Amino acid sequence: MESTALNTTAWQVPSHKLTEFAERRCRYCLCIPIINEGARFQKQLAEIKRLGLTNLADLLILDGGSTDGSTDPELLKKHGVRSLLVKTGPGKLGAQLRMGYAYALKEGYEGIVTVDGNGKDGVDAVPLFIKALDEGYDMVQGSRYQPGGAAINTPLMRKLAIHLVHVPVIRFKSGFHYTDTTNGFRGYSRRFLLDPRVQPFRDIFVTYELLAYLSVRAPQLGFRTLEVPVRREYPKTGKTPTKISPWKGNLLLLQILFAVMTGKLDPKS
Repeated sequence: MESTALNTTAWQVPSHKLTEFAERRCRYCLCIPIINEGARFQKQLAEIKRLGLTNLADLLILDGGSTDGSTDPELLKKHGVRSLLVKTGPGKLGAQLRMGYAYALKEGYEGIVTVDGNGKDGVDAVPLFIKALDEGYDMVQGSRYQPGGAAINTPLMRKLAIHLVHVPVIRFKSGFHYTDTTNGFRGYSRRFLLDPRVQPFRDIFVTYELLAYLSVRAPQLGFRTLEVPVRREYPKTGKTPTKISPWKGNLLLLQILFAVMTGKLDPKS
């Protein structure tokens, strides 16, 4: 499907700056949202290059406004990045994802894979997402709890929140037997994101709302959904690489779950 076929007039996408280093080469893209991830992000880029993943998916960086030098254009070009998008408008992760997904769809990509840029995820699983999209799946969720996956050094509070709260709520609302619903390592088909019943490009998606919403919406609407095993590893010591604070962040996730359960995030038309 060509980008010229899109009607984007109603899309709400934050203002941003775009720098393109290369032309589109692949059917799929790998989107990495980041903000000040420093050496973790640089190490991740090096691993992506080492594994040859830019032969499977074009690499798009969705920056929330990093100031640590990790998005230096020369460094990005060295690691095979195709495009850098820097959000200048309001919003956090949800705004970054809307910015990147809108660009990807306009560029004509058939599917999008997303992985966090903080180095916790085993990017060697990217081919599993590409394979699933090739097989016609529309929502591909990475799960550290699937056979073959690995949950390493997961903080106890995070583990309890996933198993006792987040997974049961998303399972109930979506009708799909997810095992890992907070993991940002996932893939989406073009047809799913462009379905008029989905409408992901709305300003209501500011923080983590879009992740929970799309997890629910895909099975609800009959789109093919799948979990694939991934590795997610937290450091043994030191600060946990996450933007979710222990108390305020978890309260926000509860508020998002309530919005999902009550249909507040669903399109009005």
